[in-house]
Amino acid sequence: MSRTPGNDVPPDALDLDDEGGDAAVDARDDAPEIDFDPDVGAGLVQAGTEVIRRFWTTLPPSPGVYRMLDAKGDVLYVGKAKNLKNRVGSYARGQAHSNRIARMIAETASMEFVTTATETEALLLEANLIKQLKPRFNVLMRDDKSLPYILLTADTEAPQLVKHRGARRRPGHYFGPFASVWAVNRTVNALQRAFLLRSCSDSYYENRTRPCLLFQIKRCSGPCTGEIAPADYAALADEARAFLSGKSTSVKERLAADMQAAAETWEFEKAARYRDRIAALAAIQGVQGVNTQDIEEADVFALDEQAGQFCIEVFFFRNWQNWGNRAYFPKADRSMSASEVLGSFIGQFYDDKPAPRLILVSHAIEDAELLAAALSTKSEARVEIHQPKRGERRNLIEYAARNAKEALGRRLADTASQGKLLGALGQAFRLPRAPRRVEVYDNSHIMGTNAVGAMIVAGPTGFMKTHYRTFTIKSQEVKPGDDYGMMREVLHRRFSRLVRESPRTEPEAQDADSVPAWPDLVLIDGGKGQLEAARAALAEIGVTDVPLVGIAKGRDRDAGRETFFVPGEPPFKLPPRDPTLYFVQRLRDEAHRFAIGAHRAKRKRELTKNPLDEIPGIGPTRKRALLHHFGTVKAIERAALEDLARTPGVNAATARAVYDFFHANA
Repeated sequence: MSRTPGNDVPPDALDLDDEGGDAAVDARDDAPEIDFDPDVGAGLVQAGTEVIRRFWTTLPPSPGVYRMLDAKGDVLYVGKAKNLKNRVGSYARGQAHSNRIARMIAETASMEFVTTATETEALLLEANLIKQLKPRFNVLMRDDKSLPYILLTADTEAPQLVKHRGARRRPGHYFGPFASVWAVNRTVNALQRAFLLRSCSDSYYENRTRPCLLFQIKRCSGPCTGEIAPADYAALADEARAFLSGKSTSVKERLAADMQAAAETWEFEKAARYRDRIAALAAIQGVQGVNTQDIEEADVFALDEQAGQFCIEVFFFRNWQNWGNRAYFPKADRSMSASEVLGSFIGQFYDDKPAPRLILVSHAIEDAELLAAALSTKSEARVEIHQPKRGERRNLIEYAARNAKEALGRRLADTASQGKLLGALGQAFRLPRAPRRVEVYDNSHIMGTNAVGAMIVAGPTGFMKTHYRTFTIKSQEVKPGDDYGMMREVLHRRFSRLVRESPRTEPEAQDADSVPAWPDLVLIDGGKGQLEAARAALAEIGVTDVPLVGIAKGRDRDAGRETFFVPGEPPFKLPPRDPTLYFVQRLRDEAHRFAIGAHRAKRKRELTKNPLDEIPGIGPTRKRALLHHFGTVKAIERAALEDLARTPGVNAATARAVYDFFHANA
């Protein structure tokens, strides 16, 4: 029977024939008892087993994916199988399972199934569902933020060099992935100096009448105003494409020859420009750290385990260059093996991105051939998964493993320190236990305009940025500059949704790795008035058991003189050098930083908003067609209906909508 990474079916779970006969799961007097967790009653495990058995009886012996659901309909576990009847039957047999599997069976109230044509399709679907549903008994990637790429566009006469994240729909050449946006920005800046390619948007490029500052500082060749011939600019784009494709040596040799030729003809300024371009290319290659001699394209995965936690360090090698590394900390039960965690992680990692031709791993992965076949199908190219034993490839694994060990060590140290600070915070504000989720709220605006509210979240692992939220102030009753009204709206919206989506009908699990939906402490950036506004907002929706604390800045807004307000208690201060006070200041400053950033982004969007964006039915294609035809929004606004209708790509209905929008009050 097949077994995938992340599936915790015991090796001795079943010995079924291909047809999966019913007798295989019949209760037997000689079957061993389930080794269940003392906290999980045997009756609950037996009840879950009966639920699974009812579904098992009608399952086909075909490949597919199964989901185990609890009584609330939440997905507990997603697994794939070469034979659904055999795999699900392993849970219904009542034979010895690990404590983790026993807990999962005990909570199972229902199951759902999807059959697939092949086991490869089942593996791909399993990875996709795990990322979407985040079942708590699976290995979870946690940080599934898309990786950045460099894009050299191919849909304009002057190709644009930009960083790109997300779906790769725009025509062009994509290079990556890079480990971070910082690595992309650094590389793009160096490429601009080396190849003088534009990075501006198409609308900015098409409306220039003179070269911008980048042309003056020699980071763009000025194709927007004809400072360079189209053929010469195309040659620069070809050189950049060749360099990013791994042909760096030939590009540098050609530039060196051009520099020498310019110097020999006494064109020293031209030779200096070539020299600077060569230096920029050398800078890109010189800071890569670890490069390879015989690996053109590969991702390196190395796993380290300490104290029941896992870290997977990923290095990205493309075109014989190291494009950075990144540490991931997947959530996985400590009873799972390193091979299971690594295999499940890799399946999820490539769910939304193409795999390279070679994947190097630190641990042998069960069903590695199946996983490689699935990734090959998805990428439409042969993918190999290999655990090297010697040579340069083994050196790369060992280097990545050292990085994983160091990253996990730092995280464990940070978590320990964070746990102490949270414990001290609970004592300072007289909480029954150390808070696992602290929410901090702040507002930002300028004279009431572009007002936003912000919420940041901190927990045992530090700031949890995936849980941050912003709130655009929408209420017409909130007057510009009314900070109390803004706080009431933000808290009312946040907790109304929380009550609706996660009602507190039962105590939340105390799993150290889980993030509770409800906060154990809410900090408000403001004094008595802000705190009262927050308390009134929560009382209005019936929430009275969430601890609230207001933080009023000291005299002259000096840090260290903060006054704390708690409902029903007199104001108090913390000692000036108390580590808890510094911790609260960090939380408040992070909320302030996040709120200001959200406000600035909103204000920037307002300043750069195009009136065409407000017209129903005008998408990017028609907007581009109108701007190409008329040049500016002002010209579109002054255009007659007949002129609008003659625009290529714009039909009569769209022309009427644009004309009516600009002449509604005429």
